Amino acid sequence: METIQRSASEVNRKPRARDLGLPFSGTTGPANAITDVAGVEVGYSTVISDATPLGRGPARTGVTAILPRGSTGPVRAPVWAGFHSLNGNGEMTGTHWIKEAGYFTGPIGITNTHSLGVVHQSILQWMNKRPDTGVGPYQFILPIVGETCDAYLNDMDAFYISSAHVVEALDGASSGPLAEGNVGGGTGMICFEFKGGTGTSSRVVDLLGYRYTLGCLVQANFGIRPLLKVLGVPVGEHIRSNRLWAGEQGSIIAVVATDAPLMPTQLERVARRAGVGIGRTGTPVGDGSGDLCLAFSTSNLSTSESATAPAVGNLAFLPNNKLDPLFEAAAQAVEEAIINAMVAAESMVGREDRFVAAIDHDALRKLMRTYGRLNG
Repeated sequence: METIQRSASEVNRKPRARDLGLPFSGTTGPANAITDVAGVEVGYSTVISDATPLGRGPARTGVTAILPRGSTGPVRAPVWAGFHSLNGNGEMTGTHWIKEAGYFTGPIGITNTHSLGVVHQSILQWMNKRPDTGVGPYQFILPIVGETCDAYLNDMDAFYISSAHVVEALDGASSGPLAEGNVGGGTGMICFEFKGGTGTSSRVVDLLGYRYTLGCLVQANFGIRPLLKVLGVPVGEHIRSNRLWAGEQGSIIAVVATDAPLMPTQLERVARRAGVGIGRTGTPVGDGSGDLCLAFSTSNLSTSESATAPAVGNLAFLPNNKLDPLFEAAAQAVEEAIINAMVAAESMVGREDRFVAAIDHDALRKLMRTYGRLNG
């Protein structure tokens, strides 16, 4: 019934925005992905099938798993985090505790709206089967699971995502280059009425004599065509074919990772700048959007029971007045990740024979060249 895709090493890498000559600002890491942040790993389970049981609609969905400390690291060790909601018509579990305590433990899952529950429970089961040595006991775990709605192409009420898919994504997590577009939780997603999905990007920043990496991964499922802007160019005003709807639609999950030492309040500020990157693509963030942004830092690792409340003297952090380069890096990386998701995505036919076209690379390049916004 399904195909499983875990990392870019198992699929032919699709073109990316920079491959088309789009001149995004900033210096990227080696893979231009969230996995450029040391220790961060990503896995996918991609579910695509027309031969579905009980005569239900087609499956066009999946799961994305992000492991902040990797599959061989101390999975239960907390990471400091911050959360920001541009508009709250969506769900990301565990964020109340992030607001309260400033950290979370374990993997992050991203999937479709109706599969949030099974992903949450499956992450707990996966973690309970692999206790980390050297990490203090925790009475409870609140996994981070975000969702966007793929119901235009996928029959969400068929509940195709199972615990096995979640485990496939978690166990298949890896570092290095990542597949984008129609993979993982982004399989059935739509962005500015083009086929959207999963995208990623990264930036390296020099601050106070140190080099830090910031990366992001998005599940892009938002926007209407006339509002689409690519590096400021009004692409949506020119590429008008295969329109889907008139009103603002959809949501986006943006996860930002960094190895820079930041406090939870500073990470919340970084999460807000992810919203700047989303806005650069042209969306006004409509009433129906669930535009949810999470930022975490892999710095300040502690594997003792006191990791949940380390002594003030043991917590390293950058001064607030030096954070502007990280703010800009977050905005740049999220903007590019969204465009990467669209560029890598392929056209898809889903439920009720609905067709969603991928953005035409040649048309995009021609338009960007007309506006003087193309390399080469």
